[in-house]
Amino acid sequence: MSKKYQSRIGELLRGALVTLIERQLNDPRVEGITVTDVEVTADTHYATVFWSMIGDVKARERAQQGLTSASGWLSREIGLRLKTKNTPKLIFKYDPSLERGDHMQRLIDQIVEREKTEPKNETVTPAPEPKPVVVEPDEPS
Repeated sequence: MSKKYQSRIGELLRGALVTLIERQLNDPRVEGITVTDVEVTADTHYATVFWSMIGDVKARERAQQGLTSASGWLSREIGLRLKTKNTPKLIFKYDPSLERGDHMQRLIDQIVEREKTEPKNETVTPAPEPKPVVVEPDEPS
């Protein structure tokens, strides 16, 4: 299969998964997750679903268990909606990118707050004045 086809199937899967997880999956373990990406194998038999959430390790573990538990139902629903030749087997993997982004934002906020509260050093030391160069004319020989 072409990369374009894989990408298209991945986007269709992602859209369907977002809708199913947000609106129809009644499992409190998966509340607050975000599907960040879906990568489909060349034969479209497998799809790796990358998901993220902001929370502690235990909440992520519970969410992973909830997604794994619901994978059969999600695959069946996707098969009914997409009507593709193959319905990929879903493999869920945690994507830490949102957590890293949140951490970076908190660091930036701390720096901005520190700059607001710390006194600024307004004293500027001027650069030394250059010494004039004296060029003396050559003496005639």
